Amino acid sequence: MSDTYESLSQLGGTTGIPASPDEAVLERVPNGQNDTSFVARFSCPEFTSICPVTGQPDFGHLVIDYVPGDWLLESKSLKLFLSSFRNHGAFHEDCTVKIARRIADLVEPRWIRIGGYWFPRGGIPIDVFWQSGAPPDDIWLPDQGIPPYRAR
Repeated sequence: MSDTYESLSQLGGTTGIPASPDEAVLERVPNGQNDTSFVARFSCPEFTSICPVTGQPDFGHLVIDYVPGDWLLESKSLKLFLSSFRNHGAFHEDCTVKIARRIADLVEPRWIRIGGYWFPRGGIPIDVFWQSGAPPDDIWLPDQGIPPYRAR
């Protein structure tokens, strides 16, 4: 691995799923295209967490869009971070916003948004949206592609 990536602790080896989101290590790599604006998208169609009241599993589809600055989010660390929510008890709103803020704190993007499209709990689907501010004017921002709930 090149010197640029020596600090990465998870890429290129076997890594277990962290016990909790707080224990998960998110990692970043230099953005080789930091002189231009572009949107990077991560989709997690099988996100799971635990209801903090009932202990039952909750299922959602997360879509994360960001305009990188000097850093890119390393995808294996993101996968492990998101997987760490499988045994984490939190409401949909908390999970969704916590994920976006943790990413924003690490990679310091020019802009970030997350759409958390959750399957029904108690017969009511809960969709959660958060963004860091207005998107930059010089980007093409595609629709997140998740339809309103109709038995997704």
